[in-house]
Amino acid sequence: MKPDPEFDAAKDKAYRVTADELRSFIERLERLDAEKNELTEHQKAVMAEAKARGYDTKVMRKVIALRKRDKDDIAEEQAVLELYTEALGM
Repeated sequence: MKPDPEFDAAKDKAYRVTADELRSFIERLERLDAEKNELTEHQKAVMAEAKARGYDTKVMRKVIALRKRDKDDIAEEQAVLELYTEALGM
């Protein structure tokens, strides 16, 4: 196969574009990860403040999880939990 300078130039350009695009994705993900870590630190600080004020942070986490769920799903789970605890005499 004989050398084709045009093909080689196009191949190099495509490679650079792909590498630049990949670098862009990686850098964006790294920035998002840094932001996520920063938010996690802020959440820890808020929980520490709540704990210092006497709030039960374990219960607070459960309340937050419940607020994310559908009300019907919560009601169904609570009904089943009540049924099971009654069956066990609790």
